[in-house]
Amino acid sequence: MNELATTFKALSDETRLRIIKLLKHGELCVCDLVAALDMVQPRVSFHLGVLKKAGLLKDRREGKWMHYRLDDADMFRRFLIFSVHEKISDKILKDDTKRLEDFLAKKAEGSIEEGKACKSCVKR
Repeated sequence: MNELATTFKALSDETRLRIIKLLKHGELCVCDLVAALDMVQPRVSFHLGVLKKAGLLKDRREGKWMHYRLDDADMFRRFLIFSVHEKISDKILKDDTKRLEDFLAKKAEGSIEEGKACKSCVKR
């Protein structure tokens, strides 16, 4: 029962729902999520930790930066993630999506200020 409560608590926060929605297209680095959410890194990392503890995310380390993706291995969690994507309109998160797209475009062209993105993400 504790595992179920942890999962539902993780989904009870708007920021965490925004993160799940942003991760629907694949893996993102913490620096990508920081830019998209327009929040400081420690706050984003806190929310990512809650989602990971609930079994909704997987992570991988590259240097000092973490990359996150949805963990849909468990059928129940897969259903919950699908429900989040289905119930939250893309229009609601258009500002987050726009910030993410702008940041990813800047990363691709290598015009991100030093310290704003992880070195493994910035193409030189």
